[in-house]
Amino acid sequence: MSPNNNSLLTGNKVVVVLVFLLYLVHSSESLRPLFACDPANGLTRTLRFCRANVPVHVRVQDLIGRLTLQEKIRLLVNNAAAVPRLGIGGYEWWSEALHGVSDVGPGAKFGGAFPGATSFPQVITTAASFNQSLWEEIGRVVSDEARAMYNGGVAGLTYWSPNVNILRDPRWGRGQETPGEDPVVAGKYAASYVRGLQGNGAGNRLKVAACCKHYTAYDLDNWNGVDRFHFNAKVTKQDLEDTYNVPFKSCVYEGKVASVMCSYNQVNGKPTCADENLLKNTIRGQWRLNGYIVSDCDSVDVFFNQQHYTTTPEEAAAASIKAGLDLDCGPFLAIFTEGAVKKGLLTENDVNLALANTITVQMRLGMFDGNLGPYANLGPRDVCTPAHQHLALEAAHQGIVLLKNSGRSLPLSPRRHHTVAVIGPNSDVTETMIGNYAGKACAYTSPLQGISRYAKTLHQEGCAGVACSGNQGFGAAEAAARQADATVLVMGLDQSIEAETLDRTGLLLPGYQQNLVTRVAQASRGPVILVLMSGGPIDVSFAKNDPRVAAIIWAGYPGQAGGAAIADIIFGAANPGGKLPMTWYPQEYVAKLPMTLMAMRASGNYPGRTYRFYKGPVVFPFGFGLSYTTFTHSLAQSPLAQLSVSPYKINTAMFNSSSNSIKVSHANCGTFPKMPLHVEVSNTGEFDGTHTVFVFAEPPENGIKGLGVNKQLIAFQKVHVTAGAKRTVKVDIEACKHLGVVDEYGMRRIPMGEHKLHIGEIKHTILVQPQL
Repeated sequence: MSPNNNSLLTGNKVVVVLVFLLYLVHSSESLRPLFACDPANGLTRTLRFCRANVPVHVRVQDLIGRLTLQEKIRLLVNNAAAVPRLGIGGYEWWSEALHGVSDVGPGAKFGGAFPGATSFPQVITTAASFNQSLWEEIGRVVSDEARAMYNGGVAGLTYWSPNVNILRDPRWGRGQETPGEDPVVAGKYAASYVRGLQGNGAGNRLKVAACCKHYTAYDLDNWNGVDRFHFNAKVTKQDLEDTYNVPFKSCVYEGKVASVMCSYNQVNGKPTCADENLLKNTIRGQWRLNGYIVSDCDSVDVFFNQQHYTTTPEEAAAASIKAGLDLDCGPFLAIFTEGAVKKGLLTENDVNLALANTITVQMRLGMFDGNLGPYANLGPRDVCTPAHQHLALEAAHQGIVLLKNSGRSLPLSPRRHHTVAVIGPNSDVTETMIGNYAGKACAYTSPLQGISRYAKTLHQEGCAGVACSGNQGFGAAEAAARQADATVLVMGLDQSIEAETLDRTGLLLPGYQQNLVTRVAQASRGPVILVLMSGGPIDVSFAKNDPRVAAIIWAGYPGQAGGAAIADIIFGAANPGGKLPMTWYPQEYVAKLPMTLMAMRASGNYPGRTYRFYKGPVVFPFGFGLSYTTFTHSLAQSPLAQLSVSPYKINTAMFNSSSNSIKVSHANCGTFPKMPLHVEVSNTGEFDGTHTVFVFAEPPENGIKGLGVNKQLIAFQKVHVTAGAKRTVKVDIEACKHLGVVDEYGMRRIPMGEHKLHIGEIKHTILVQPQL
């Protein structure tokens, strides 16, 4: 943005000119803008907000005290204006790093010394690994590349990622960006990825500033004439507490995230970006956010102009800031905040409080300390490194899910399968593999290229694009399948079918894709492997039940190395260990189920949502995934069978006899013994492999109204076990953390009675009883 003319008139003109000249000299040496307090800037580094040995909050208040109201207001938006008289350059807050540094936002640009960045698998695919250390390591690599690009002057340090919304409805176009349908998994993903991005937090410092979005109950973009800008999500306190808000709380509590983004939609009639209870009271009050709250882009404008929540734009600006919003992605607050102050709807102190939160994050990032610190030397050589690209391949290996393998048809053998027909609209794609919110990849390996490393290939698309609107290419595809020793069909979706602003209307393969699969399977003289690229689930019951389709693989959107990973799994160089992070429903499930119904629990003819509440038929269940080897579980030690819990005070009033439960807030959680579970995992097959140990809890049926939980995931752990070996996984069960449920009033309770733990084929019962 252009400099602030008022500050030019009121500031010292000589200082402005000298600072500008210093900026020009610095810019000739480095692309990174010269921030205030840079050692090269002798004019401002002696000011108190530039003294690195002064506490951050003191530095922040000193800087705010030097700004005029007009200067402050122009810092309330994503393209924050420069303050030349203080040597402060403009800053673009909006950058994205969902699964690699992206140029979707204006804050990062590729070109020159930075032609691309490592593009990891889309989040839904990485989530299928159920590997928390992998999630954190990806975040660490992405932030290395982000810092390198920042040092090169082509990126910022504030990244509005990850997306931790719940995949409530399988048709949601942005489900691909999320960790799936389970709130515990989404919360663990959020905390892990954020820790990787932000660094270890030493000295309250940040490597980059992450942002968990979109808060809250946001999981509809554009379905059946209803769009996200006008949608009022009607959500119960129960569902808000035990589903929609869980990942965000984990992101703040466990991940220590530096930012949370509020969403476009309303929740129970109020825009989230103007809801004081959701923002100021919950995120900042209850969860103690150490950071800033930002709007989704143009959200404030949306709730004024499209939702008509306030009468005037000044009222909208005041409502958002007073609710706890600190930064507007969009120009709205820059235009209307001064008018809100003049009309008495806001005070300048309200603006100061918002600025304190954003500037504090910039201080923690070192943006007022010059180019110092442990990341100062990162540069072009640290982007797209061989190690980073290998991690992208390994992430794809770990996330790809084997859904069917009849007669152990996979892995193929290069010795027996010399010629492979590679068919389908996604068989030779590149950009499709990186999904949305992606940048420019370092390099691509398409499925065709990957398979060509193992065998001679015969390639036919079969139909033009995933829409597959005609069958003109079917004949050539069938001919290729007849000639080959094996056939790989790479089908599925892309961003033309599921995307931001585009929800699906159904779950079947688009166009004539199913016909192509069936006809090629009939023609093929060798085993047929169906590979699916998609973010959301697809009803492929036809292929699951077709004996001529020997194997089904879900690759999600597997990133820049996706084709290599798919080929490695097909030919056995890698053993699949991914598990589905979402339920795959039949088409009938969504046929009469509006996306607009937010309730999680089943009721009457309403089927409920996700594995936690839905009991009907599925194509593939949550957590499903095969391996080339076999695993068994056993309990290595006899765990506790009984657990006594007590309130803080020995007071029978704390115990609710009607619901036979104790409120978690009343429970003396710190004194409860942990119940260690030692799960022995045995690899009884012929391949080394990785396995995910899931621990589900099934609460007792008692007097808590509206509970409706089938079972809920309370812990998971990834373990690598060599063929014929055993590994022991230890999980500590805590009553307050793992055995609590949420009642109809949104209160967490520990039900008394028999809690059943499910670990693979094992069931273990814990009797929880009150100690009064």
